[in-house]
Amino acid sequence: MPAADRRDSQEKGFLSRMAGKETRPLAGRGTHAGELPGAEKKLHEAVCVLLVELCERFTFFGIVCNMILFCTAKLGYRGYQAAMVNMCFVGTSTLTPVLLGWLAEHLVGRVRLVCICMFLHFLGTALLPVVSFPFEDVHIDRRHILLTLPKREQKIVFYFALLTASLGIGGIRAVVCPLSAYSLEDCAPKELLSFFNWFHWLVNLNSAVVFVSISYIQQSVARNLGFLIPFVSGLMAMITVHMVRGEMIYKPKTDSSLLTTFGVIFSALRTSCARSRYFSTGCWLDLAKENHGGQYSESQVEGTKSLTRLFPLFTFQILYRTCIMQIPSGYYLQTMNSNLHFSGFFLPVAAMNVISIVPLLILVPILECINSWLFSSKDTGHSPTIYIVVGHLCAALSVMVAGFSEIHRKRFPQVEQALSKEVLLVSSMPCFHLAPQYILLGVAEALVTPSCFLLSFWLVPERMRGISMHFLALFNGAGCFMGALFVQTAHAGTQGSWFPHLLHEGKLERFFFFLASLMLVNTLGFWSIAHRYNNLYEDCTNEFRGSLPGEKLLKHEKTTKNYNAVLESSPILSPVEKT
Repeated sequence: MPAADRRDSQEKGFLSRMAGKETRPLAGRGTHAGELPGAEKKLHEAVCVLLVELCERFTFFGIVCNMILFCTAKLGYRGYQAAMVNMCFVGTSTLTPVLLGWLAEHLVGRVRLVCICMFLHFLGTALLPVVSFPFEDVHIDRRHILLTLPKREQKIVFYFALLTASLGIGGIRAVVCPLSAYSLEDCAPKELLSFFNWFHWLVNLNSAVVFVSISYIQQSVARNLGFLIPFVSGLMAMITVHMVRGEMIYKPKTDSSLLTTFGVIFSALRTSCARSRYFSTGCWLDLAKENHGGQYSESQVEGTKSLTRLFPLFTFQILYRTCIMQIPSGYYLQTMNSNLHFSGFFLPVAAMNVISIVPLLILVPILECINSWLFSSKDTGHSPTIYIVVGHLCAALSVMVAGFSEIHRKRFPQVEQALSKEVLLVSSMPCFHLAPQYILLGVAEALVTPSCFLLSFWLVPERMRGISMHFLALFNGAGCFMGALFVQTAHAGTQGSWFPHLLHEGKLERFFFFLASLMLVNTLGFWSIAHRYNNLYEDCTNEFRGSLPGEKLLKHEKTTKNYNAVLESSPILSPVEKT
């Protein structure tokens, strides 16, 4: 029968196209003779990228963990100045991958930029030990030698080392181990959320090791050699990159860029201002299209439109990131001014950060079980916006608890405590009384960061995912710098009362209460628009499920059955035509 044969041939053609689409090699990684099989090669590349990521994070956390103590004890900074330096370094390390990723694509080239960034990474981590190296009396063969650097030169070397290290960190993150290198293009929401959860879990496990080991070495065992550990970690990362350079230099698709995105936005703004009238035929970004007098194609403008829908989400992350930055700034100063003795053992200051990491390490497996149960149903699963709302609320509560803890801490009598050979007057309150605020921020990080990664990655077209992650990094970096701005403004505006150098003489709790009130307003603001992202998430998930080969075949079979039913029940066709 010709109709049946035609339907069979159409189904076979459809299946062959789907099979061809499934077996198409991933873009960005070529195949060469003598290489490992596909599965082994992908596993080898993923393990190498992950090792470089962990080595780089080891270096980063090693620099951050005791920077405030180093700045106050060695460089003579006041507490608020050291907190600002730490937050600015974190913010710079967050923004540099965006800048260096653009340089790699348009000016320098990826391989050349990796070599430059490895050198900068090596130089920065090598200069940090120069800043912290003895500067104490050294005895060689009964001769007394004093190795000193003037404070001004010491600070110049220190800032130059931080800048070069952050540039090296940014280049490695942008070129060697971006999220695109993990081949996430064909993953469903469940697999994406699982990947982001476990990736965040591994990074924080690495940071827990750093905060326990390096902070103890820097503070108690070998104070002058503490920055050598980030240097060794950076050297390990560079050796790993050199060994597998051919496979790890990921080459993403080049059909979109930050310049194109900014160009679409500015072109639409310029055109709308020049016309000085309301554009009523659609979104204002449509003014950048070629058919409306702009210079950008339909796909470029539509991709930018999908990205701008995420700008409210990114904006609400700025203040959240400012709260997270209290761990290496305000919370660190609170811990440093508390009693660090525990059962005859002197705790490192940065070891308290582990308390904020433990809830994350516990929650991720629990969240994985919850997500597996929710995604096992036949509906579109659940939107992660509820996780973000709860996480923001936990961050606000954490900062509020920090304010009450500060009031509680100042009620204890003061005792002397030695930190890096500096004797300080601190509260006799045990530092573990500060644990609740650390735990709440750890819970917030476990809920918010993977969910933001998922929404930023999932709610935009595939070609815009790298740009979306860059914008998320831009807003996170803005949150770090906003934290530094808040500290400077609070100190200057209150004449040192809200963020004092000596905590027992000031009102640090007022700064925490002010930040908590802002974060509560921020949480309510995001909750009011969360339904938009719920709808977008459901639409994108339904679209993804509809594009799966099995779903397409099921729809094709249903259409064929309906067509046959129409043929059999149609009164227009004669019995001869039906046979």
